[in-house]
Amino acid sequence: MEPGKEMNRLSRKAAKKECDMLTAAPQTSETKDWREIYVRALLEGDKDRVPSLIVEAERAIVERARELFQASGDNIEEEEALDDALYALHALKSCLATHGRFAEAA
Repeated sequence: MEPGKEMNRLSRKAAKKECDMLTAAPQTSETKDWREIYVRALLEGDKDRVPSLIVEAERAIVERARELFQASGDNIEEEEALDDALYALHALKSCLATHGRFAEAA
């Protein structure tokens, strides 16, 4: 198997695992929106669409983080999920940049 295809297969497997972990947490209507956008960005097969989906997911995550910052109560699990999601998107963006596929949208 070609190295690029093997890496893509492994990346999809890791993304699926990440999605499973994040979507296993209880979801309200507020959390569902950012999670759906995030999962879409991770699993998108069209490399030309991934950069715009990453930007959309980052915006949704930041918006939700701001909402939680102003909310009362214990939201530590969702806050950690938001941090993890931003980290994963940053890693995906770095991988795309390394392979020269993120330059146009950045």
